[in-house]
Amino acid sequence: MTKLFIGNLPYSTTSEELNQMFSEKGQVVSAQVVTDKFTGRSRGFGFVEMSNDDEAQKAIQDLNNANIGDRQMSVSVARPREDRPSGGNRGGFGGGSSRDFNRNRGGYNKR
Repeated sequence: MTKLFIGNLPYSTTSEELNQMFSEKGQVVSAQVVTDKFTGRSRGFGFVEMSNDDEAQKAIQDLNNANIGDRQMSVSVARPREDRPSGGNRGGFGGGSSRDFNRNRGGYNKR
């Protein structure tokens, strides 16, 4: 199996439409448009798994840079997913509360 990354999709594209579009090029094992986990809306990209490399290459040749709706779709072999650290330390302050942060900065918040 070969997994393809499909980018720059119209936000209205569904997984079923993606499956139909690629099934014309070969056997599709799975097709999924990636959605935002909070809103459920499309994020404008997705993944398609083709049953073999030849069909995947045909899909790339035929569909890369194809106009879908008002957008030019990009199709390529998907890269392996990178390991990312888990957790919510996005603020860069070590995960403490704002109370701790204010106290450490000379703020008035005392326990």
